[in-house]
Amino acid sequence: MSPTIALAALPHLLSNIAATSSPTERVILGVDPGTQVMGYGVVKLSGRQIEVRQYGVIHLKQYDGHALKLGKIHERMSQLVEEYCPDEMALEAPFYGKNVQVMLKLGRAQGVAMAVALARQIPIVEYAPKKVKQSVTGNGNAAKEQVAAMLVAQFKLQEVPALLDATDALAVAVCHAYQQQWAGGGRAKSWAAFLNENPHRRK
Repeated sequence: MSPTIALAALPHLLSNIAATSSPTERVILGVDPGTQVMGYGVVKLSGRQIEVRQYGVIHLKQYDGHALKLGKIHERMSQLVEEYCPDEMALEAPFYGKNVQVMLKLGRAQGVAMAVALARQIPIVEYAPKKVKQSVTGNGNAAKEQVAAMLVAQFKLQEVPALLDATDALAVAVCHAYQQQWAGGGRAKSWAAFLNENPHRRK
């Protein structure tokens, strides 16, 4: 092929590439650690669009012994990672309570979930509970019910789940998705600016 013919064909080749290429997409797995019930939520971020893929809970109460619960967490988290192939994992950082044993067990549960991601080289990020609530509702002190109601309204979910651990985890994933949006060029860098661009997010 002569250089002239190659150059003439270049616009056609570029148009084919543009037509077949897809925008960058990222799947985020949100986790709300727990030793009785562990919540999870999966969202797909495509540019400025957030799509809820799945959310639910891992029931752990029926397992006797902390080791069995940790094994179940590892099993189910591995299944979720295999099914949804997340690019990132976002976890809600555990709050600090007075019961040392409870905190120790909660930290182990979180560590098992993190280990599943680390084994597959999936980046991990943590968010404080207030940060998650602020991102989703605009109020860092919002109740779990308020968080769930906002998610149901915004993403047109069928209903508020019986166990709010599911929407808590979904909120963590959505929070991380918002952080990725704000980090992009030309996007709002503050909550006030974001509300101006998204008036439906006001209380």
